[in-house]
Amino acid sequence: MNWMEEVCQHKKRKNQILFSKDSTLLCELSMLMQGQQRRVMVLWALEQARRVAEELALLYPQEQRPMQAVELSTLWAQGKVKMPQAKQAILQAHAVAKELSDPADIALCHAVGQGCGTVHTVGHALGLPMYELTALVDRYGLEECRVPVEQRAAQYVKRLLYWQQHWQEEEREWAAFLCR
Repeated sequence: MNWMEEVCQHKKRKNQILFSKDSTLLCELSMLMQGQQRRVMVLWALEQARRVAEELALLYPQEQRPMQAVELSTLWAQGKVKMPQAKQAILQAHAVAKELSDPADIALCHAVGQGCGTVHTVGHALGLPMYELTALVDRYGLEECRVPVEQRAAQYVKRLLYWQQHWQEEEREWAAFLCR
């Protein structure tokens, strides 16, 4: 079954999230994520979360919580703040979703939260594309979403391959728990 058929099935069942960790479209990314250095995954996820938070900031200029989640999660990854502070900011990014009515924007808030949560455990990393791709389907509709969704999925792989090759060039401090 191709990814469009999967999404149509999820839509028919009225699922909020239209992609799963087993989605055909995410197979390449999921396989690439397997066995990655944890710091590679954190760099990738925070980069993606920042991009999504910037998109939300354009839509909601007064709303700072998604970007604050990215900033505090970045500081957490650097060992400059502790988990409870970053966790609270991540929960606040998710909370923004409860205040919105547009399904695409709701999904983007959750995408930010999932990306930031990758600092805690890499299991959250795949949540970001699951939510962001859902947002693209919601934004463009089933008839027009194929190109933007496939382009974004390809971009995820491209950026993860970039970080896989260049993470050690990144001059940044790392929290001790990310160096084990």
